[in-house]
Amino acid sequence: MTSSKDDYGRRNYFEDSGYFEAADDDTKLSEPEDRLGAEDGRSPQWHSGLSFGLLILRLVLGGTLGVHGLQKVFGLFDGPGIGDFSQILGDQGYTSQTTLLSWLGGVTEIAGGALLVLGLFTPAAAAALLAVTANAVYLKHRAGFFLGDGNGFEYHLVLAGLALALLFTGPGGISVDTNTPWRRRPLPFGIVGLVLAAGAVVAVTLLFRR
Repeated sequence: MTSSKDDYGRRNYFEDSGYFEAADDDTKLSEPEDRLGAEDGRSPQWHSGLSFGLLILRLVLGGTLGVHGLQKVFGLFDGPGIGDFSQILGDQGYTSQTTLLSWLGGVTEIAGGALLVLGLFTPAAAAALLAVTANAVYLKHRAGFFLGDGNGFEYHLVLAGLALALLFTGPGGISVDTNTPWRRRPLPFGIVGLVLAAGAVVAVTLLFRR
């Protein structure tokens, strides 16, 4: 014999995934953390565990790549700077406009990292950082998975995985994007971001690796 609560759970399993389009926005909460907050009397914009976990992911990914961008563009933290980084790109097989590509990569990491830390325009920031890290995975895949002497792609794969996850989860409640459509309906924005990131990787490969 099952309780009404069990029946409710089965009927609403798909709805509780966070990707269910509610027929009446006034009566159904779309975001899992919103529903969890509403059920225990807290603000529908806040569920401490999930929101805090997503904040950690954003800080780790955005902070890490943001610092790498500062190394590339300004030479901070013993970084190469634009001149040396363009030479590194040339050694990795890029044959066209390496200085321009250095600026694009560095500025993307700085801007995308800063936006992700703030939780502002999160789908765009996550897509941009996904493109950068996926391109790095593509460059290093022939060297093998493990870092070893620094040529493996495992590190970049982890960062790409974080960017991909944030693309589909949204920023969480501790963010500037709290009341935005892409936080409440992350799936369509995530799909668009994934397509744009893939397109960026293809474009960089075709334009700068002749």
